[in-house]
Amino acid sequence: MRHVARAAGCSGGAHRALRVRPPPVRPRVTAVMVSSADGAVTAGGAGSGGLSTPADRDLFRALRRSADCVLVGAGTARDEDYRGVRPRRPGPDGRPPGPPPPVVVVSGSAGLDPGARLFTDTVTAPVVLTTAAAPADRRAALVAAGAEVVLLDDLSPAALLAALARRGHTSVLCEGGPTLLGALVGADVVDELRLTLVPVLVGGPEGRIATGPRSLPVPRALHLAGHEAAADGTLLLHYVRATPGTPATPNE
Repeated sequence: MRHVARAAGCSGGAHRALRVRPPPVRPRVTAVMVSSADGAVTAGGAGSGGLSTPADRDLFRALRRSADCVLVGAGTARDEDYRGVRPRRPGPDGRPPGPPPPVVVVSGSAGLDPGARLFTDTVTAPVVLTTAAAPADRRAALVAAGAEVVLLDDLSPAALLAALARRGHTSVLCEGGPTLLGALVGADVVDELRLTLVPVLVGGPEGRIATGPRSLPVPRALHLAGHEAAADGTLLLHYVRATPGTPATPNE
């Protein structure tokens, strides 16, 4: 059994979706990350999977169901041996589910293994966002493996989100890694942060959830929209942008 504690003004638990209205020129961006109690994002050489708990995995699945696009950096996709998306189950009302969201991988070099599970174990073709500077043979190999390769002028957050908007995506779930999330934070385009804190200490040189050369001149204030504590001590935190122009309202 889980103990649920809600922040003031929050009408749902940590798994409940909130509509956070971003500027109309880009999709809504929700970041989901897991961290140890001392801030490590990996443990035991197993990537973030070494930290994940049942409550964290439940949250990931719930967030994927509500997103129409899963965005991930190439390093994370490689290091964690990303699998493609699985078929969606019917909703509580019994209605047939829509198609599962594609996994969209950001890779400047197109350096992905065409034989990886991302391409061989999926029901929706993955999308690779790269540039013309990526070797043509690598791009061709990914296309042959079933991926859709999209060439952009650059891989800045603005270019990435504009490309996703052109594809009709309005709700983007960023699953990391820290470099990609750091770029999104530096560009101030993160609307929600779903942060799982796992009750372990890791120590060592492990990095933080968002890293990069660019920081915000003024830290982005966040509002705690909800939090939930699992029986094993895992803490699920739900933050939204505390900006007058982007209110958060319960998604009924």
